[in-house]
Amino acid sequence: QVQLVESGGGLVQSGGSLRLSCAASRSIFSNYVMGWYRQLPGKPRELVAAITSGGYTDYADSVKGRFTISKDNAKNTVYLQMNSLKPEDTAIYYCNAGRNWDSYWGQGTQVTVSS
Repeated sequence: QVQLVESGGGLVQSGGSLRLSCAASRSIFSNYVMGWYRQLPGKPRELVAAITSGGYTDYADSVKGRFTISKDNAKNTVYLQMNSLKPEDTAIYYCNAGRNWDSYWGQGTQVTVSS
């Protein structure tokens, strides 16, 4: 089992920045792809950014150039730096650790961007 705990969400004005953190209960980054997802009420969860064990990153088109995913292997923590935030970035953000045969989710953290 893996526990993922997100933190760093909150209320920010349009154009502002937030950094989300996701702490894993044990060292898993070498075996899992780590991702950040977000979800609006009544809508499916969508991938925002992902980072592989080798450090390869991928982003949704809507956040490219504004968000950066990174990880600290020593701290078992993955980050999502979010800059130039827009009201449409408002959502619950979830951390995920995934591989072919299993997947784990954090409890989510709310991000609200006011216009």
